[in-house]
Amino acid sequence: MTQTTLVVDVVELRRRPGTRRDVGAELRLPDLQTGERSVVGGALIVDATVESVMEGVVAEGTVAGVSRSPCRRCLDDVDETFSVSFREIFERNPTEGETWLLDDDRIDLTPVVRELAMLALPLVPLCREDCEGPDANRFPTGPAEDDEADSDDAAGPPRDERWAALDALAFDD
Repeated sequence: MTQTTLVVDVVELRRRPGTRRDVGAELRLPDLQTGERSVVGGALIVDATVESVMEGVVAEGTVAGVSRSPCRRCLDDVDETFSVSFREIFERNPTEGETWLLDDDRIDLTPVVRELAMLALPLVPLCREDCEGPDANRFPTGPAEDDEADSDDAAGPPRDERWAALDALAFDD
């Protein structure tokens, strides 16, 4: 069954420090996208173990999914599977940026999973190692051909008159 949040009740765990419980879920978080990079369908698989400790609850496990990003050379979509491990502490008085909130004997793994998935998105993927870039026929990279231009003309690019004042400058060696 696919869920949109992953909140785990830890009442029983908190009563006996050292006890563990396995947690698994299929999440669908549709807003996992930044620019052209995304998690395909927002679908993630979470496999974790939560354990009660003196300071709170420790959640340890993996988050897996499929990312989609444009190839850095040809811009075709590249789908890659990813799996990220985590170990996070939940406590009643969390430390900013270090631990997460343990609220009413429940822990919400959704923000942890969201953060891990976003960090797992590749920055500059390649569709294959020998990718040569865009198809020159579909994506021309040079100037458009001019049938009237003389191919032997070596005049160079058109002159920008805004820079004409620099022609008067002379530098001594």
